[in-house]
Parts: sequence; structure tokens; C-alpha cells
Amino acid sequence: MTIAYIETVLSHENDTTLADIDKRLEELQTELVKLANSKAEYDKVGDEIYRLRDEKQEVQLDILGRNELKKRIDDMGNFLMRQPTAITEYDEQLGRRLIEKVSVYEDKFTVEFKSGVMVDVAE
Repeated sequence: MTIAYIETVLSHENDTTLADIDKRLEELQTELVKLANSKAEYDKVGDEIYRLRDEKQEVQLDILGRNELKKRIDDMGNFLMRQPTAITEYDEQLGRRLIEKVSVYEDKFTVEFKSGVMVDVAE
């Protein structure tokens, strides 16, 4: 799995969601103005606008988290690309820079990288 593929997957979902929310907010705001001008009941539309604003804020916070994850993945990829040779033995500096934790089980161990990626390694 390449870094470019990971970035594409991480960013595509939220871009579509934000565009959908913005479009629906615009439609509701237009409807709200029409209802207000005609003195009609517009509480339902107003409530929907508030709900969508909250949802938009949550999506934006999620995007910020994903952007941070993409940055960490990029940093890890760049660091690995700068390594002069293949790694054949444990390197303390490299391990501390890339690995968050290692969990050991009876039949495997799991390496959790600082980027959030987890890899299971069988015995």
C-alpha cells in the first residue's frame, strides 16, 4: 500500500461529505428565507440547519485528525526513503522514531507504528 493511496482514501470520504453538507445547508438557508418571508412555520428548517452545522463541524474536526495522520505517514515515509541501505538488524534510533508500541501474544506480536498503522507478525 503506497502513501499516495493511503492519502487518497483518507481525504476522499470527507471531501464528499463536506460538499454534501454545504450544498444541503445552502438549500435549507434558501428555504428558510422563503418561509420567513411568507410568515410560515420555519422551526423545522432552522433545526435542520443547526444539526447540519454541528455535523459539518464534526467532519471538519475529523479532517484535521486525518490531515495529522497523513502528515505522520508522510514523515515516516520520507524518513524511510532517506535510509541509505536495507535494514538488516534492529536500530534503536529507528525503532524509537517509528514504533509506538509492540504487544506480544502467545502466537504473534503486534507492532503499532506512530502513524497509527498496526501490523501483526506471526511466530
